[in-house]
Amino acid sequence: MLKNQQTIKRFSESVKLKVLSELSEGKYTKRDLSKMYNVGPSTITDWIHKYGRKDLLNHRINIESMDELKRIHALEKENAQLKDLLYKKELEKIVQDSYLQVAAEELGMKDAEELKKKLAKKP
Repeated sequence: MLKNQQTIKRFSESVKLKVLSELSEGKYTKRDLSKMYNVGPSTITDWIHKYGRKDLLNHRINIESMDELKRIHALEKENAQLKDLLYKKELEKIVQDSYLQVAAEELGMKDAEELKKKLAKKP
């Protein structure tokens, strides 16, 4: 006996187009059509994409005031400055580590860590 005995539904092209036309006419919402035809809303969205009916997709509209835009730009500028500062600090660390490595080699030590330990011991 099969474990999964679900019924697979195949909708004809005419039914799919009928659903899309009812949606475009505004008679029903996507949710209503999903219930009427016993199909998931995501399936209707797939049909919208399949038939190129982008006009039936939901659209997002962002409404922002000028104060919000100024705040966003100020935050973006601050973010850029902080990134620049971080890059500079990382470069300074690389240079400092390089100096320590060169100094350790000049003093006959095997690595910069040994030099750091020796410098940390001195009062």
